Amino acid sequence: MSPLTIPTADAMMDLGGTYAAKAKASDVFALVGDLGTGKTHWSKGFVRELCPDANVTSPTFNIVNEYQDGAHAVFHFDLYRLKSERELIDLGWDEYLDQSAIVICEWADLFPHLMPANTMWLEITHQPDGSRTVTETGNPVSIR
Repeated sequence: MSPLTIPTADAMMDLGGTYAAKAKASDVFALVGDLGTGKTHWSKGFVRELCPDANVTSPTFNIVNEYQDGAHAVFHFDLYRLKSERELIDLGWDEYLDQSAIVICEWADLFPHLMPANTMWLEITHQPDGSRTVTETGNPVSIR
């Protein structure tokens, strides 16, 4: 897929919804980008597509939010505050991946070795005009 230019936060949410419409159980989406690039907006659009009644919030302080009342269960992780792979494993990472659910993982580049082989990596970058560019990559990416 060629890089997409996303002009607004609403358009980023729409893009997340587009991915959700094609997603299936056990899919893993790894979102990589600096603070404020739109990872959470993408995630909100994704979750709202599958769980329309969900109150979608950033899991920055909870680490994971679970949405189970929709077409598919969705586990939305934000790994920004974790300091080690051990912390993620201790949260039950493997158990989450073993479920028939979709996993969205913001800041996945912090622990790329823990992402399964089927992970779809999305790199989101700021553009000078205020838009964002979203690029699907086949491999882990790191912007730090």
